[in-house]
Amino acid sequence: MGKVTGFKDFERQDESYIEVKERVTNYNEFTIPLSESEIVTQGSRCMDCGIPFCHSGCPLGNLIPDFNHMVYQEEWQKASWILHSTNNFPEFTGRLCPAPCEKACVLGIIEDPISIENIEKNIVERAFKEGWIKPQPPKTRTGKTVAVVGSGPAGLAAAQQLNRAGHTVTVFERDNAIGGLLRYGIPNFKLEKGIIDRRVTILEAEGITFKVNTNVGINYDINDLKAFDAIMLCGGATERRGLPTPGADAEGVVQAMDFLTQQTKVVFGEKIENQVLATGKDVIVIGGGDTGSDCVGTSNRHGAKSVTNFEIMPKPPVGRSASTPWPYWPLQLKTSTSHKEGCERNWLINTKEFIKDASGKLTALKTVNVEWKIVPGQRPELVEIEGSEKIWPCDLALLALGFTGPEKTLSEQLGLETDFRSNYKASNYQTNVPNIFTAGDMRRGQSLIVWAISEGREAARQLDIYLMGKSDLPTKENGDLPAL
Repeated sequence: MGKVTGFKDFERQDESYIEVKERVTNYNEFTIPLSESEIVTQGSRCMDCGIPFCHSGCPLGNLIPDFNHMVYQEEWQKASWILHSTNNFPEFTGRLCPAPCEKACVLGIIEDPISIENIEKNIVERAFKEGWIKPQPPKTRTGKTVAVVGSGPAGLAAAQQLNRAGHTVTVFERDNAIGGLLRYGIPNFKLEKGIIDRRVTILEAEGITFKVNTNVGINYDINDLKAFDAIMLCGGATERRGLPTPGADAEGVVQAMDFLTQQTKVVFGEKIENQVLATGKDVIVIGGGDTGSDCVGTSNRHGAKSVTNFEIMPKPPVGRSASTPWPYWPLQLKTSTSHKEGCERNWLINTKEFIKDASGKLTALKTVNVEWKIVPGQRPELVEIEGSEKIWPCDLALLALGFTGPEKTLSEQLGLETDFRSNYKASNYQTNVPNIFTAGDMRRGQSLIVWAISEGREAARQLDIYLMGKSDLPTKENGDLPAL
């Protein structure tokens, strides 16, 4: 695999970026790709390491050394075959996945790991450019109908797999375009939406039917859904976490997903009444994850006066924490491209009050510094530091606190059991109603795009077995090699 001395001969090389002052003037992707020869060189760094732990780090079980080797050999079409054997949408994961595979890379023990994610993106982009990715409708149909609710990565993966099995698949999306959070939760500067559209065109040509502006249980009768032979629920975890803090009802306290969704719609020409804008404002983003980072990047593109980020947890170490040794996902400081565009970051800080004026508009935040008291065998306790209260000028507070679980609309109308976290209960992705299956964040809670695709694939196989008694769809342990 690879060049025997590749990792000794060559250092890791990543994509570069357009300068900050230029990229914040628009919402386009701003990476500068490596050349083909540079990608080939990066592929050569991946050698036969004995036991490739990258497989276990990847929820999809991607055959990483295999496609890296094909890139090194400049067998790009074979690399695409291998990549697509386990991953329906590498163009999404190659841009958005946090790359747990790289954190599990054996080379990462002693040096910079293989640039797996970037190689993956280059493989799929080459495949689209060369026309290797073509519609592959099934040769025969089973006569079975399947409804997929939700068109995020889990729903799209499930739909494609079920369609490949020969079932007639209809995907329902409550928004006005396909993609779920890929479409409206991820800023255009991280994923240009034409990337989604070109894949949806392939899926439509394969025979999948898409229905937008269709909110099942709201403007689409639940009994019509029950007319399908089987149902796959992939609606995501969309209940947003708020803050039970005095003044949280102030004008200017806004959920991050509302802020991001509005901006993406505006980019594509939709008119949003009373759009939330950060222009000229002191913005505070509460929450230190990817959504918080996306709010930082969007606020900078709006022309915010200042952008500040609060996180209640301690600042992670720059290097891998001893508590998360290789090959585990590391507790480690992550500085995103959005942070580098301009942001003051603060850790171990808690919002005590949203201060508003007489008209109800947000003017400031009152905070207190905190620490976590750790007692073995007990839950960590949050302790406020006396005398650390501070007032921060703030016109716009964006709540990027994650999601508490899926909405109850479908579970209540379909009679589905939920767990203590409100996720839809399922055994082998099958709910308590035998012909209803669920996958992705709706089943497992808020998670990664790569987990969503993996769940969609695995759940599709289980639904196929339910309908047909057996399935030829691949499992994570036994991928297939579709002709592209």
